[in-house]
Amino acid sequence: MSIETKLAELGLALPPAPAAAGNYLPSVRTGNLLYLAGTICVRDGVVTHVGQVGREQTVESGYEAARVCALNTLANIKAATGSLDAVARFVLVSGFVNAVSGFPDSPAVINGASDLFVQVFGEAGKHARAAVAVAGLPRNCAVEIQVVVELKS
Repeated sequence: MSIETKLAELGLALPPAPAAAGNYLPSVRTGNLLYLAGTICVRDGVVTHVGQVGREQTVESGYEAARVCALNTLANIKAATGSLDAVARFVLVSGFVNAVSGFPDSPAVINGASDLFVQVFGEAGKHARAAVAVAGLPRNCAVEIQVVVELKS
């Protein structure tokens, strides 16, 4: 079954690939690795989850924000490769949570992205990861993720 079929079975749809918001590329391929620029929780140009987790956002809404980021990342992968079936495996997810000082639950928030990748790609969606709280993110988004995937030869 194709990855896009799996997405449809899960009731998920890819958004249009987000455009770069500055002087950088949405992705860079070197060998069989595809490095994806950070994606934020934006849908149709609008931030879906604004503010800090622990203040304006909860761990649960942060989890949903991470899922939005993951779908945007998948859209960028498809734009770069032509097909999500080009992915051999997820290598690394770096997750950033806009959170109040001392916030201890960044991993629970970034699980939103990790869980989505595993739901869609199975074992190939499992990855190494960092999940860190930060004092702010672009456009006051609640979450941003960066991803590295290995592509099939």
